[in-house]
Amino acid sequence: MSTEEKSLNFIEQIIEEDLKNGLSKDKLRFRFPPEPNGYLHVGHASAICLNFGLGIDYQAPVNLRFDDTNPAKEEQEFVDAIKRDVEWLGYKWDKECYASDYFQDLYDWAITFIKNGKAYVDSQTSEEMAKQKGTPTTPGTDSPYRNRSVDENLALFERMKSGEFAEGTHILRAKIDMTHTNMLMRDPIMYRILHKHHHRTADQWCIYPMYDWAHGESDYLEQISHSFCTLEFLPHRELYDWFLDQIYDVTKVRPKQREFARRNLSHTVVSKRKLLQLVEEKHVTSWDDPRMSTISGMRRRGYTPAAIRNFANTIGIAKRTNLIDVSLLEFCVREDLNKIAPRVMAVLNPVKLIITNYPEGNVEWLEAENNPEEAVMTYRKVPFTKELYIEREDFQEEANKKFFRLTLGTEVRLKNGYIIKGESVVKDTDGTITEIHCTYDVDSRSGSGTEASQRKVKGTIHWVSIEHAIPAEVRIYDRLFSHESPDGNKEVDFKEFINPNSLEIITGYVEPSLASTKSLDHFQFQRLGYFCTDKDSSAEKLVFNKTVGLRDTWAKVESKE
Repeated sequence: MSTEEKSLNFIEQIIEEDLKNGLSKDKLRFRFPPEPNGYLHVGHASAICLNFGLGIDYQAPVNLRFDDTNPAKEEQEFVDAIKRDVEWLGYKWDKECYASDYFQDLYDWAITFIKNGKAYVDSQTSEEMAKQKGTPTTPGTDSPYRNRSVDENLALFERMKSGEFAEGTHILRAKIDMTHTNMLMRDPIMYRILHKHHHRTADQWCIYPMYDWAHGESDYLEQISHSFCTLEFLPHRELYDWFLDQIYDVTKVRPKQREFARRNLSHTVVSKRKLLQLVEEKHVTSWDDPRMSTISGMRRRGYTPAAIRNFANTIGIAKRTNLIDVSLLEFCVREDLNKIAPRVMAVLNPVKLIITNYPEGNVEWLEAENNPEEAVMTYRKVPFTKELYIEREDFQEEANKKFFRLTLGTEVRLKNGYIIKGESVVKDTDGTITEIHCTYDVDSRSGSGTEASQRKVKGTIHWVSIEHAIPAEVRIYDRLFSHESPDGNKEVDFKEFINPNSLEIITGYVEPSLASTKSLDHFQFQRLGYFCTDKDSSAEKLVFNKTVGLRDTWAKVESKE
């Protein structure tokens, strides 16, 4: 990486400084260490882009390591989902690792700690431990079991491993300093008893390492050079280093933990615990519900890997936590889809339009461009007939001069087709318009050929032929939360801000070219927004999700409130 090509963020500056101070470039190795206890969310996407992006920039390997130290909450489903998300974002890992790969190493080191007087088995209850821990302003007090003999600690720890004790009866603690100003250094827990089935090691272990004990040692075993994590782990760095001090071999790479700020996203929650609540309490349909902030939810909604990577690069890395407006993410999505999404015609709120002077039974196949952003323009054919659907909002019997769509007595162009003129309407007994009658100018056809009409009118509207239209379920998504920071007020349950109108399901009609669409195909429904084929879609029933509008309409709504 040429450091002159761009200004370096503080993470890159740390790496560059280490390289200047003698760290060999071939010793660089990074990692992304998710816990397999839920699906990854947009916050993880930023961390993925950071670590794997550093791997690309420095041509260094990146490990994908699952921190699977809590079998009570972890499942193979989450492992598979995480791997799928990382791959979908466009990244490849060098080694697939698991903390459980190192359970024996960690246990052996724990035995060494005990023998060296650096760890002991504590038999207090959790309530007793909490009392003796102290507070940030008052020192803790020693456990009554802190001075157990090495032999007694070894014997108890072995029996813990063998499954002789119930959960909560004993733990293994590091022996550091109960008066330390950093409360994490006050004899932290290294192991607890859990009689739970592990998704990889089955029932082999009855004791499981705590995160602080397993994480740094896993980094060390994998020879990770730089261990990047979010700011809440800053107080843990001292403990990370203390654990490494006990085992470090100067001939090996010593991992360095450094922290960056979370980039919280407005109108979302990025806590796996809260996301799990949304799923379990049926506020959403699943982890990949398109309203969720999970990577799988964003994928299903129609967000693209390139858009998410661009979003992560745009917001960058910082030392202070801040709230990023979700409209920036939506802008990145819109910008990418504009380049790649074919333009097609769909009508979501239909009203019948009859061209009274068009030949009965006639079908013309008009030429329509797929995407004006293409380097080499491609086209498709769309059928045109006497009876069409148009959007109900595209017609008014009487309108002011700023309404450039169809009215009685005025002309508009049908996209890719003819100019029509509104003549009359048919209404039902409630006064609702059921049909719009118009005439067309036979010589006004648009298209790409030299014979195409150049006659200009102020408005153009989209349409679909009723005879050829395919009915489709269309899911219109709004933001899941009405408040920009739904979990920012600790006194109010974040679920109080759930938007009751976050999903509207309607039946629309799409042009016949979409009959063979596949899951995750992207489209721009002309004049309506960007849409994506849902995984529920089939040949018998097409289903589309609205990905994002053609412009940011939410900002206008908020400014009026």
